[in-house]
Amino acid sequence: MTSEGPPPLPPPPTPSPSPDVSARDADHRLHPMSWLFVLVQQLKSFIVPLGAILVFGRRGDNMYELWGLVGVGVLVVISLWQYFTYRYGVVGEALVVRSGLLERSLRVIPFARIHNVALQQHLLHRLFGVAEVRLESAGGQKPEAEMRVLKLDDALALERLIRRRAGAAATGETGVGDEPSPVLLHLPPGEVLRLGLISNRGMVVVAAATAAFFQFGGDDAIEGFAEAGVRNAVGWAGEHHYGTVDYALAAAALVLVLLVMVRALSVVLAFLQYHGFTLSEQGRRLTVERGLLGRWRTSASRRRIQAWTLREGLLHRLFRRRSLEVDTAVSQEGHQQQRALRELAPVATPADCDALVEHLLPQAGWGALEWRPLPARTWWRLFLPVVPFCLLLTALLYWRFDGWGLLGLAWLPWAVFKSRQHARRIGHALSGELIAVREGWWSRHWRFAEIDKLQALQLTRSPMDRRWGTATLRLDTAGANALGPPLRIRFLPVDDARALHDRLAETLSTRPLRW
Repeated sequence: MTSEGPPPLPPPPTPSPSPDVSARDADHRLHPMSWLFVLVQQLKSFIVPLGAILVFGRRGDNMYELWGLVGVGVLVVISLWQYFTYRYGVVGEALVVRSGLLERSLRVIPFARIHNVALQQHLLHRLFGVAEVRLESAGGQKPEAEMRVLKLDDALALERLIRRRAGAAATGETGVGDEPSPVLLHLPPGEVLRLGLISNRGMVVVAAATAAFFQFGGDDAIEGFAEAGVRNAVGWAGEHHYGTVDYALAAAALVLVLLVMVRALSVVLAFLQYHGFTLSEQGRRLTVERGLLGRWRTSASRRRIQAWTLREGLLHRLFRRRSLEVDTAVSQEGHQQQRALRELAPVATPADCDALVEHLLPQAGWGALEWRPLPARTWWRLFLPVVPFCLLLTALLYWRFDGWGLLGLAWLPWAVFKSRQHARRIGHALSGELIAVREGWWSRHWRFAEIDKLQALQLTRSPMDRRWGTATLRLDTAGANALGPPLRIRFLPVDDARALHDRLAETLSTRPLRW
């Protein structure tokens, strides 16, 4: 993607937004082929009912079979209607969007309200040289504006204009966003390959495809295929007089082949999603661009970052890599959360991740944090929840396999070892600007946030906490990922937990909340 070409938007006629904005101020159209992309988007929503009409329609009834084509024709008309009635333009320090003809809508969006600009290009977008633009705000239920689609040069020029005006509105300075964009991180093909080997995206796709297949009645087909395959394999093995060891080796080889295929799929998905990944910085905004067939570009202000997560799984350690993610205050709608600026470093060396944190949080002193471990007896708290599950599993195995089922108790020594290792690494750190938590052994993570970004503090005590004289301090920020690790400090002695809670509460009461 290039950013050359004259910007399509004229200079604003007034230095500040006018309260009397009219529809005539929005005088820029979408791309002439935008109706096609709107049609494709609408067809995705109606593909199931339209397909059902075409497939299950009564044979011999021509009018009934044409209902699907009539539906497509209606969607084409709607798409063309949106193209001819959609306008946008700039008035002062705001973007004006007009849509509709019979039921008209006029939106005035101040640049200061726009917190994220997302540009997306699928393969069809790239063939036509266009891009889809979404303007998002913090905490909104949906995007402030969606433009399907603009010419790529127009989309980039609009992004530059919004970034410049939004930065000027936030800092009170002119010329914000005109400086060059230094690259903070770039992933060459070798790093994308490592990302594919580390990630488990292939297994997620396989699981989703299998669930969808069963959902639509494919369980009988899978059962028949599996039964026929097992019958043929057993018959072939019987003819060659294979023994138990041969069966075990064949099963292990089959599992190994399946794992290799899943990892290969993960590598392919990684290249499709993260090819050419580039994290750049312009003023106070961060921009990420990535993708092979489709390009995805999004930007957000650094002050919108609410919390940070460093991840390090077993495969990360084998490749000596980590990943760095952030939570940003953006639209709360599910698919908008997925398009938000979230991954600053999908995969990078520990030194590169630490350097990114030090650069983006220069006052936090990330490298100089003093981590406070928990008391050594904490491992019991991690081990005890495993005991009922292990005993129940052993009882079921004993009921099914008699004495061999007692082997389930072998899980207890492993659980003790794992709990001890986990407890050794649990800790928290507090500086004048940052609160951080680390947990995990097999799969590790560091979760931290600026104190000024905390929105709520909660001190909780379970029955186990009351028995052991401990408490849990939960810290809440905006835009938290529900699937990510929580920002919490567990198993603190109750006096230490209350002292830390009071200290953070006092600090927050004297500082303004930053978004």
